[in-house]
Amino acid sequence: MLKITSAIKSPISFILLTGLFLLSGCSIVPGTHISTSQFSNHSDGQNLAVDLVPISAALIKEIKIKNKQSEAQYDSALQQKISQYTYKVGVGDVLNITVWDHPELTIPAGQFRSAGETGNVVHPDGTIFYPYVGKVPVEGKHVTQIRDLITQKLGEYIEAPQIDVSVAAYRSQKVFVSGAVAQPANIPITNVPLTLLDALNACGGMSPDADWRSVVLTTEGEGVSNKEVLDLYALYQQGDMSQNRLLGPSDIVHVPRNDGLKVFVMGDVIKAETQRIDRSGLTLAEALNNAGGVNEASASAKGIFVLRASQAEDKLVDVYQLDASTGSMLVLSTQFELQPLDIVYVTSAPIARWNRVVAQFIPTIRGLYEIDRTIND
Repeated sequence: MLKITSAIKSPISFILLTGLFLLSGCSIVPGTHISTSQFSNHSDGQNLAVDLVPISAALIKEIKIKNKQSEAQYDSALQQKISQYTYKVGVGDVLNITVWDHPELTIPAGQFRSAGETGNVVHPDGTIFYPYVGKVPVEGKHVTQIRDLITQKLGEYIEAPQIDVSVAAYRSQKVFVSGAVAQPANIPITNVPLTLLDALNACGGMSPDADWRSVVLTTEGEGVSNKEVLDLYALYQQGDMSQNRLLGPSDIVHVPRNDGLKVFVMGDVIKAETQRIDRSGLTLAEALNNAGGVNEASASAKGIFVLRASQAEDKLVDVYQLDASTGSMLVLSTQFELQPLDIVYVTSAPIARWNRVVAQFIPTIRGLYEIDRTIND
């Protein structure tokens, strides 16, 4: 009986010793763990390096310089374009032509008809018909040019005609606003300059789920579509007028949703979750706080990591580490801005990982103990 008991105790000792040996290599610790040692000269087999960058005051300063915050500024080029803007007539527009002292050449609007219903519509060939003058090419011309042209031709029949030309209905040119705005719409271009701000305000502004920093403006120029990404947060919140634009015919303004602006908070936090970046951005401190904070009982204050896909071709990922074992270092987390698809990972302290290993062995040890008691009994 004593021989059997010794044989039972021997496996128990063996299991405990094996657990201690494996713990040193963390090979059986359940869950995921990040260690700074695994980034030293690390490669995924394709010579793609992984960098570990400590989050420090110097790094925060470097990031601020690189991503210099926009400042309120005046855009003289835009103001010049607005001051020189003149509407050009297009197909579908309705012109109102008045010849003073010659009512027979002016179509009366009537009591129940608007000027748009009684004016001269620009035909698909870009012309209008006017008495005595015949066809008048007007497409692409300013109203002053059309007035001079009709005055010249009508002068052959009427002495010194006094003519006024205006656009009664603007139907030929539109700007299209789509995406995360209150009321997506087609906005007509008129004789009043239409800017990006004007178009968005005409649609009721942006919706709560709009991505302010990635508004796409598509313009047509010489048969080629050009896309430009504009930062409306800088425009609205910081007064950076360089982000505003004068819109032209068939321009498309698309405000994307912020569904893709996500960060993932994992590891030893109270509540692992996916969070969205709103228009004001998201800092590391905000992300941790939204997740309920780190688990004070088991998390490692030195093991707060941010994993970010590297933009360099020869690197796989950039890993930023915050050592918050000194409480004052937590202030750096309030200044570290997260980017879309960042992963925030909080590791567990060594003692917490040891407890997990022990928890794995407890059922086996308890089973062997019960066998031992049964044999001894």
